[in-house]
Amino acid sequence: MKPKIITTLETYSWSLFTSDCLAGATVAMVAVPLSLAIAIASGAEPAQGLVTAIIGGFFISLLGGSRVQIGGPTGAFIVVVYGVIADHGYDGLLIATFMAGIILLIAGFLRIGNLIAYIPEAVINGFTIGIAIIIAKSQLSDFLGLEGQVDWAEFGTAAQSINLAAVAIGLGTGLSIVLLRKAFPKFPGLIVAVAVSSAVVAALGLQVDTIVSRFGELPNHLPLPSLPVFTLDRVIELLPSALVIAFLAGVESLLSAMVADRSIGGSHRPNAEVIAQGTANIASTLFGGLPATGAIARTATNIRAGGKTPVAGIVHALVILAVMMLAAPLAGYLAMPAMAALLILTAWNMSEPHRWRGYMSEPIADRLLLVVTLVLTVMVDLTVAIGVGVALGLAIRLRRRKVQPADWHTPDR
Repeated sequence: MKPKIITTLETYSWSLFTSDCLAGATVAMVAVPLSLAIAIASGAEPAQGLVTAIIGGFFISLLGGSRVQIGGPTGAFIVVVYGVIADHGYDGLLIATFMAGIILLIAGFLRIGNLIAYIPEAVINGFTIGIAIIIAKSQLSDFLGLEGQVDWAEFGTAAQSINLAAVAIGLGTGLSIVLLRKAFPKFPGLIVAVAVSSAVVAALGLQVDTIVSRFGELPNHLPLPSLPVFTLDRVIELLPSALVIAFLAGVESLLSAMVADRSIGGSHRPNAEVIAQGTANIASTLFGGLPATGAIARTATNIRAGGKTPVAGIVHALVILAVMMLAAPLAGYLAMPAMAALLILTAWNMSEPHRWRGYMSEPIADRLLLVVTLVLTVMVDLTVAIGVGVALGLAIRLRRRKVQPADWHTPDR
């Protein structure tokens, strides 16, 4: 359970430090707009996304079991966080996240990180695609410049008030992100695309919402740490949400670490990673942040940018802190349709469309399990989807008692 940073520092050098600093700064430029957008989509204040990337990202890299894992807020949590805030308030989210951190610490110390191998892959794929659908749907209002969230039943009426300027900014941002990613895969084109689109809004005086027009000025400092107020009733009420947050944080971080291993030919320490997730979520709570976990896309960006050790993740957190302290007013002018385009593309990548054809060749039971989990995620509730999906998956595995547990095919997202 020894953190990977201890091992890597034994043979550390100035050349590794240079590579890690450049990679960390590159990932930070990707993480800033993503963290803001994820917080907004989750129903939180945008600054809370930055706090999560700084605090959560720092502890995930400092204590984690992966050489190159980058932590922070992720799209997978948007649905859960939005629901908890809507039902229990932001203080309820803080309590649930703190409890999830404790659950993850216990899981790590009990060395159950390897149990991810027994979670059916069809369940992971099903609720990931379901979450992606919900995220994309939630961003349509901002992408189209509509007032407030619009349900499908109201979309026909609301479409008459589409803001064409917002649509143009959203389309331009999305197209720019895709083209820059293809042309310069190691360059943080994401922030360039969002920044340029937002600059166009400011320069032309377009009637398009920005972060500052909707939420006010972003703070230029971290809040003072404080402990949530716990009561027995609140703990009991929020325990199901805490279990879901812990489950998602553990699964997402370990999947990300496995993807990273495949890219660098390394081997992560799953129990150290789970302990790091627990510590990061407790620390994020103390500073008023969101749930944090390993971020697959940002981890991949770190690898492409030359990150070699957990120092890159620590640099990434410190650079975001510097941006918060020095450039908060500028970040406030990021345009909401540009942020929406960013999250819609994030949702598309989460769903891994390049793997859909492969799903059709899986056994019929696995295909049905994926569909059931997806439908329950979109139509009912993520908690129900996970519970039913895992239960059905275990039943299918028991039916195949003579077959060894399948090897993981780690997702590339």
